[in-house]
Amino acid sequence: MKLTYTFLEGTYVVHELRFPEDPSGETENSPSPSQNLHPSESPDGRNIPQVDGKWVDIFKDDVVSVSAAPILHSVPCVGYVVYEAPVQGKVDPKLYVPHLKRTGTDMKMMREIQKGQTVTLADGTVLEGPPREPGRKIVILGDTHDPSPIEELAKEADLIVHESTNSHLPGVDNRAKLEDTHQSVEERAKSRGHSTPQMAGRFAKRIGARNLFLNHFSSRYSGGNDEPSRTIMEAIRQLAMVEFGSEEVVCTRDLMSIEIPSKRALVEGKKPTIVEETQ
Repeated sequence: MKLTYTFLEGTYVVHELRFPEDPSGETENSPSPSQNLHPSESPDGRNIPQVDGKWVDIFKDDVVSVSAAPILHSVPCVGYVVYEAPVQGKVDPKLYVPHLKRTGTDMKMMREIQKGQTVTLADGTVLEGPPREPGRKIVILGDTHDPSPIEELAKEADLIVHESTNSHLPGVDNRAKLEDTHQSVEERAKSRGHSTPQMAGRFAKRIGARNLFLNHFSSRYSGGNDEPSRTIMEAIRQLAMVEFGSEEVVCTRDLMSIEIPSKRALVEGKKPTIVEETQ
């Protein structure tokens, strides 16, 4: 931005995830030297050191927290894990309403119970709201041929987004090389720092993910909504499904919006809802 003399109306903050091999001498909360800052960059950026191979809680508020870990690619790359904070449990009215009616308690008291509060009725009966339930977990990986360094953080993900750059699709993709095999395509993908749908499926299974969303497909695939493109994407999906051991695999598209059900609903088998968005 300095070289192009670019200036912004507002400011931005840069928080750096520091690798052990990065230059030392900067503390966790110290920004870069002010003389190196672009005029639009806030000095409030943090340098976040890696601890035990990961960066934990690089962001946290009352709703979500975010952790990260390096993943293996041809250049340094990072994967992120987004955790939803525990959410209020579902209220079963039949466990509470009879007691409220019996004691003549205002039914508005259900609002407090729904918040998880403890309510004491006129006759001394104590009603405790439902306990909080685990929130959802989403894993979003960058380019990678091996995301194993993030495995510990990613376990039991409700949804993982994993790249699937290269695929061997004989009989489906007319550009597939006759001499290729699934193994040779996988080795070539790894040599370039990328993954196949089978590799994505294996990793998703290893971490116990509920849903696998594939992205970062080779540019040889248009990603359109025409029949040939849909056929190719379905073939890629099938390759991942075999290794994942589940049908919960989606080949994503640009501008796709995904609504993820609550943790309880996911455990009960409800699937993410996909909304196609167009420009």
